[in-house]
Amino acid sequence: MPAGDGWTRCARGHRHWGLFGAAGLLAQHRSDDGTRWLLMQHRASWSHHGDTWGLLGGARAPDETAVQAAGREAWEEASLPASAYTVTGQYVDDHGGWSYVTVFAEADSLVPITTLSAESTEVAWVRQDELAGLTLHPGFAASWPSVADLIA
Repeated sequence: MPAGDGWTRCARGHRHWGLFGAAGLLAQHRSDDGTRWLLMQHRASWSHHGDTWGLLGGARAPDETAVQAAGREAWEEASLPASAYTVTGQYVDDHGGWSYVTVFAEADSLVPITTLSAESTEVAWVRQDELAGLTLHPGFAASWPSVADLIA
């Protein structure tokens, strides 16, 4: 098991994956007509909060920054190279002793991606206006209103 993988509890009493916290990449692309596309992962049904949509991401290793962890996970899960996007910021959802960092990134195009991990049923560029029609990972759903305001 890679360093950082494992369950832990935060100060709120929630059970989380990632001994040193977790991070995910919110890659977005704005097309010429103004449509905003978000890179999303449809989680496998057997996984924690399975059959929901969320970000490519996962547990942080003890020596990784959130940007490094999010980039590594996006590469491992969807073959998204770091050269395909520019990091523009981040949002920290701090639960006390555990946090999830959403790393914001801009892609110049709808970079081709591939589902590489058994943790994913699918990875896809999804129109932001179609997000409301998806069953979202509960953590992503809870942070989305704050995140959406920051990337607007």
